[in-house]
Amino acid sequence: MSRPASGPRAAPGEVRIIGGRWKRTRLPVAERPGLRPTPDRVRETLFNWLGQELTGWHCLDAFAGSGALGLEAASRGAASVLLVEQDAGLAAQLQRHVQRLQAADHVRVLRGDGLQLLRQAAPASLDLVLIDPPYAQTQLFVPALQAAAQALAADGWVYLEAPQAWDAGALAATGLRLQRHLQAGAVHAHALRRLDFAIK
Repeated sequence: MSRPASGPRAAPGEVRIIGGRWKRTRLPVAERPGLRPTPDRVRETLFNWLGQELTGWHCLDAFAGSGALGLEAASRGAASVLLVEQDAGLAAQLQRHVQRLQAADHVRVLRGDGLQLLRQAAPASLDLVLIDPPYAQTQLFVPALQAAAQALAADGWVYLEAPQAWDAGALAATGLRLQRHLQAGAVHAHALRRLDFAIK
């Protein structure tokens, strides 16, 4: 089997940043029930969709977990990234990652409720919202998407990772529409935009 061009996969118990200034950096991940870092292939596809460079973007990773998504955005030039994580141990680990990467000037870790933080975000203030809650907490998906739609800039993006594909009707009820979709094993990756976004 040929090896992917992006290099070897991260070993169990770690994630690997795949692009940007911290490319190939490996970071440890604590074991937690339900914690599933976004696979390399899915992250690579997501940032192809977004255009690789996120220079100047303001991002919120609402259920940060391992930090794989938010730190990838920071590596690719995002001006600010807020990593929100409710689990105290994971939040502490994220803070250690930020210190190791010397990224405290533009990456913040907040232990707290990702949904609440999304609801508190200023309208149209975010260029990228990352939503990857624990799959078992199905009650989080709809309110998180609704809050993300309100916080999203006119030309911004929402990334949704879920155990099933979301159809246009369900997304429209949250104020969002599907731009791209990928299924990789049990992961359904969605790139979403505001309903009122018009491609020029």
